[in-house]
Amino acid sequence: MKNGKHYFDDVTLLVTHYNRSESLERLLRSFREQNCVFGEIVVSDDASKPEHLNKLKSLQEEIPFTLVSAPKNGGLGNNINKGQDAVKKPYTLYVQEDFIPTANFAPHFKDALQIMYQEDQWDIIRFYAYNYYPYLKPYKNGFSEMLFKPWYLKAAKLHYYSDHPHLRKSDFFKKFGRYQEGKKPDRTEYLMCVNFLQKKGKGLFFHDFNSLFIQKNSSEEPSTWQQNTWKQSNNPAISLIRKVYRQIKYNYDINFTG
Repeated sequence: MKNGKHYFDDVTLLVTHYNRSESLERLLRSFREQNCVFGEIVVSDDASKPEHLNKLKSLQEEIPFTLVSAPKNGGLGNNINKGQDAVKKPYTLYVQEDFIPTANFAPHFKDALQIMYQEDQWDIIRFYAYNYYPYLKPYKNGFSEMLFKPWYLKAAKLHYYSDHPHLRKSDFFKKFGRYQEGKKPDRTEYLMCVNFLQKKGKGLFFHDFNSLFIQKNSSEEPSTWQQNTWKQSNNPAISLIRKVYRQIKYNYDINFTG
């Protein structure tokens, strides 16, 4: 820390955005309030409406960032791909626009970055999730190593990779490939999860996973993504069918598709 600020010169803050300029402004202001200064900030926009683009351009005058725009909506995969292509720093902190960093973020992010500096084995360090990754081995500084074996029964094992806030090497695509484009968001993320496991990715998970970021969607700027209702159903029969289906499909995809 210098002059009361946390400088992360080797890190690009990459934010994906679509029609939620108020949320984006809240995120960037929150990092500034936490005295976090990144080597660069890249905002990848997925052809937002004019009023949101105008807001972004106005915000650039106060908080400098590179805006990567698009002539038409290309979906989640395209938005992350073109954003990552614009990154110039060796490490990327990827955050979607509807998150807010807490006062706990900076010290633990420093720990994560130090691990990345010292240990080349890690491809990703995750800071947020809806639930614990089911198979963890305590590592250090509040982080645990995520474990994966095909015969592990909990379906959440697949989400070894997640597009929730995380730190990754900026050459991530060289090892794991690009996000597939032209697909629904849940399918796009699923295919990246499969790629990550096929390529033997290794990652850490912050144990107190809900203490570094808060996800917040307002009624004015709600989430633009809805999951299929059958995937959310608590019906016991549907839950059992879903569990068996996932177990078979995940293992097939990870072992036999490329």
